[in-house]
Amino acid sequence: MTKLLFLSALTFTAMFSLCGKEAKPAASVATPAVAGQPDDWEGIVRIEASFLLPDYRTPWQGGRPSSGSGTGWMVGKNKFITNAHVVSNSTKLVIRTMNDPEPHEARIVFIAHDCDLAMIEAVDPKFAEPLKPLKLDGIPKLNTEVIVVGYPVGGDRMSVTRGVVSRVDFQSYSHSGIDQHLTVQVDAAINPGNSGGPVLQNGKVVGVAFQGYSGAVAQNVGYIIPVPVIERFLKDVSDGEYDHYMDLAITDFPIENPAQIKALGLENDGVGVMISNVESAGAAGGLIEIGDVILSIDGNTVYNNGLIRVDGDMIDMNEIVERKFAGDKIEVEILRKGEKKKVELTLKRFLPYLTLGEQYNERPRYVLYAGLLFQPMNRNLMDAHGIRDPLVNYVFDNYLTKEIYKERPEVVVLTTILPDKVNSFLVGYQQSIVDEVNGVKIKTLKDVAEALKIKEGDGKFVVIKLLEKNRPLVLKREFSDVAHPRIMQTYEVSADSYLGDE
Repeated sequence: MTKLLFLSALTFTAMFSLCGKEAKPAASVATPAVAGQPDDWEGIVRIEASFLLPDYRTPWQGGRPSSGSGTGWMVGKNKFITNAHVVSNSTKLVIRTMNDPEPHEARIVFIAHDCDLAMIEAVDPKFAEPLKPLKLDGIPKLNTEVIVVGYPVGGDRMSVTRGVVSRVDFQSYSHSGIDQHLTVQVDAAINPGNSGGPVLQNGKVVGVAFQGYSGAVAQNVGYIIPVPVIERFLKDVSDGEYDHYMDLAITDFPIENPAQIKALGLENDGVGVMISNVESAGAAGGLIEIGDVILSIDGNTVYNNGLIRVDGDMIDMNEIVERKFAGDKIEVEILRKGEKKKVELTLKRFLPYLTLGEQYNERPRYVLYAGLLFQPMNRNLMDAHGIRDPLVNYVFDNYLTKEIYKERPEVVVLTTILPDKVNSFLVGYQQSIVDEVNGVKIKTLKDVAEALKIKEGDGKFVVIKLLEKNRPLVLKREFSDVAHPRIMQTYEVSADSYLGDE
């Protein structure tokens, strides 16, 4: 089976690359910084970033420094659009134009990890005064030509690649690892450093270059964030705050089996998808049920492959939700037990979903006691520690579908044991889910911190029960309290906990 891998097109040797290859010379045309280019191309900037990457294995440390570069473009007065992954975890940003080699300090104004977009501005607004913003167009048609403008690997000057639009579809966005949005597929070379750059057609922006494809079968496949996603981001931040995408938090599957169509009482007209899961904490919780058939959304017929027709094009039905905001309402027509009904849903975020995605611009939280490191489970943690424990992986994979988040808003994992004589023979307890500490049920990391505090009447032992493990982990408090500062000094731990900014 061919493995598909979507990779961000940021020049960032520590994290991102694109297939390990550079663009073929014939496919890339270097653009000299001289007259002859459109005036508004002055608004296309090179972004250089310094990063501090969080280390989830040693969370008390500041992180690992790195650097990278990407592209951005002017969308308004001293406002530049780029990808979120170009500026995520950044400690310093510098922008330059093709005719001005001087570096100019920049800062993040808004960042949207769920759609991989960010807005930055120059610290000194005078830098942007002579620049012209680029204008937005619409979704490019299939088999039409586009050009990708940016600062990819292989040089410091602007580069242009040309390609043809080959598909408009919903695809995964690799930055978060969990979000799917509308994308446009092109055969233009999108290389490391192109990230955030404008994709142009007839002089107007039709998308933002953001990721490529790595696989043994497909070649020269790149993806751009289309204008509807860009416009939604701009509208969302227009009130001074980014409210994120909304989610129905439901799972559906197509209805194509003739017997199933008949059993559900549906007409054999290719309409309707069945609901297989509904998150009770989501926007559809209590209103849509497992087994319901969605017939239409906001008056748009839902076909049995989950698509709707908008402006003559067939697109994923979730595009209706994609274009709305927190508090907006949508009307869903359903078939339930042979009876048609209409339900009104008020859109909101489904926060437990975030546990499964990559986290950025956040310091890892932890509690350390007597060499035992406790951390809340998320994707960053799972990847950093390479956790293979079957139970932990099961909980992570089913955190939403089994609604584990209701009982444990944060699943706390004993990730590491820093070796010391006080915790000898406890290595087998690593990578286990913490169920109780000193009789306190652990639902969040703060519960661990509170349970480990010495209180009047506490016993002589610290007893830690791990989920579905029959043997408790026991430490003698007298010895552990003495060993704790020694272990911190030995392993150069600056603070024994970080529970997050209040």
